Amino acid sequence: MSAIPYCEDVLDPSIPLLQLADVSKGMGLAVTRVHQLLRDHHLIAVKRDGVLGIPEAFFGEDGHPVRLLSGLIVVLRDGGYEDVEILRWLFTEDDTLPGSPINAMHGHQAREVVRRAQAMAF
Repeated sequence: MSAIPYCEDVLDPSIPLLQLADVSKGMGLAVTRVHQLLRDHHLIAVKRDGVLGIPEAFFGEDGHPVRLLSGLIVVLRDGGYEDVEILRWLFTEDDTLPGSPINAMHGHQAREVVRRAQAMAF
């Protein structure tokens, strides 16, 4: 089995992370399935203080990733963006959105965020 992928923690320290065991519990999956989601680039993890975590903002109230997040990550990766760049973009405030792109993913502008990502990637 390959190592669990993670990237440099470029997020503001105030952005909460969920440990992989908490993600597993919230999604109702085995932690090994969460590892596979990371290996398949459906989610992005960072290492903070020696512990792997996934941004809490990636998840909805039901404990599952917000709608379209996986596709958004795939679009950006296919467009040549590295995980660090994807995280920076997702968490950077945008005056034309309600906050940052990841905040907009929780509302009615998720498709607009994906559309912008597609335009950036090509």
